[in-house]
Amino acid sequence: MKVLLINGSRRSKGCTFTALSEIEKELNKRDIETEIYNAGAKVFKGEVDLAVQEATEIIKGVDGIVIGSPVYYASPTGEILMFLDRLFWSAEDYLRFKPAATIASARRAGTTATLDVLNKYPLYAQMPLVASRYWNMVHGGKPEEVMRDSEGLQIMRTLGKNMAWVLKSIEAGKNAGVEQPVAEDKVFTNFIR
Repeated sequence: MKVLLINGSRRSKGCTFTALSEIEKELNKRDIETEIYNAGAKVFKGEVDLAVQEATEIIKGVDGIVIGSPVYYASPTGEILMFLDRLFWSAEDYLRFKPAATIASARRAGTTATLDVLNKYPLYAQMPLVASRYWNMVHGGKPEEVMRDSEGLQIMRTLGKNMAWVLKSIEAGKNAGVEQPVAEDKVFTNFIR
């Protein structure tokens, strides 16, 4: 089993990476392979097409996804939004039914608004959302401050444990003959006539 952790920050080793790393440790303890992919830095450099192509190839071989973003102006970064808009449009067939989680990292506020926006992507793609014991957020302006956010770190660890449990439960269900749902063709209703 493998989980892709997507970093939506421009900073490869900043606060969002620190939070994702806590989740990664818990997944690894449970024999789940992980990969942190820094989409934010690639998009910031103008490499959005490359980032979407690379991530799509990785997604084909993973069982779950965690999407993380710092809070900029009380919402996710523009980089992660551009990336997710394109990724979920082009790779939806590879995302469907894979468990997903989202996390937000902030110095102070804007985390719940950020999570609200991020959660809409997996919901659109029929991806079961994995929760923690509170809203999936950490606080701190620098990685060392995030490491002092005891509650936030516990939330990340719990999220990692819960993701592992969901993935193993799905695998057990498949082994017991529980079939994955079949996606229906989308129906689009337009109320303007």
